[in-house]
Amino acid sequence: MRSSDDAAASELFAALYPRLAGWCRRLVDDDGTAHEIASEAFTRLWARWTKVDEPSGFLYVTAANLVRDHWRKLERERRALRRVGTEEIVKQQQETADPSVRMLVQSLPERLRNPALLHYYADLPVREVAALLGRNEGTVKADLHAARELLRAKLGGHHDRIS
Repeated sequence: MRSSDDAAASELFAALYPRLAGWCRRLVDDDGTAHEIASEAFTRLWARWTKVDEPSGFLYVTAANLVRDHWRKLERERRALRRVGTEEIVKQQQETADPSVRMLVQSLPERLRNPALLHYYADLPVREVAALLGRNEGTVKADLHAARELLRAKLGGHHDRIS
């Protein structure tokens, strides 16, 4: 960068950083994250300073992309926390269940075992099971049906009714 570029970059920073950081703050609801995103947008602009025709537009588009990345990261973290909480509930309920039934359920193939544990042991609706496992509701329903049929076959005549 030449000194004229330095001066122009400094002026742009002074003029736009507060507004950009404030805009990010409204989107992410956190001062620290907003400043990180605004700073990262400026850093990416500096790396392409001579190639960018409209710096203001570049900054806002870059910041919007970074905000979206932040939201995606938060959603992944929420899903992971829900999964961990669900797994703990299932684990606690498994420990109190009849060991023979638990053994039968554990012997199911993983594709059938996970929806069965989440639906029947954690008492989650099919919609939530589908969301947690990243499957369609119809697929989860079919897997639950297949799991019941396998358990019914394994139990033979030693069951009242599995539904």
